[in-house]
Amino acid sequence: MPTGRIRVYIACSLDGYIAGPDHDLSWLPDPNTLDLGGQSAITYQDFMAEVGALLMGRTTYDVVQGLGIPWPYGATPVLVATHRPLTSAPETARALEGGIDALLDEALRVADGGDVYLDGGALIRQALDAGRVDELIVTQIPALLGAGAPLYPGGAGKLAFDPVATHRYGPTVQWVLRPRPAA
Repeated sequence: MPTGRIRVYIACSLDGYIAGPDHDLSWLPDPNTLDLGGQSAITYQDFMAEVGALLMGRTTYDVVQGLGIPWPYGATPVLVATHRPLTSAPETARALEGGIDALLDEALRVADGGDVYLDGGALIRQALDAGRVDELIVTQIPALLGAGAPLYPGGAGKLAFDPVATHRYGPTVQWVLRPRPAA
């Protein structure tokens, strides 16, 4: 069995949203302009260096495709949890169906010992509820959106986390968290 971890790297507003209404991401600061000020925050580039495969939800895939930018994941294999075919998909992306455990197992297989980057609110919730997330890196942005896509929509119940590290840089605070096993 592959030894990679299942990890989340995501930004969220103070009120817990990962996107505003209509998938609005304009509230996110440009990561290239943030001054780390010598802090040891985990950059996206550092995170991606450990990723062997990405598992994302269909909505996340459609939003990324609609940004009008070059495919941001390079040669990293991207598995998209969906029942619908992918249109105009990059060579590195493919559709995948199944329950959360089957999706994560296939992503770990494809990652071949690397980590799995899990992205998309519904998939993150399902993986957290199934006890399959090893680490969350949540960068909290000082903004209140009031509505949008929540980080943990309609979860199965309370979850507790152990903070591993916190980093403050620019206007943001980054939390590195490990889910606490259910009692």
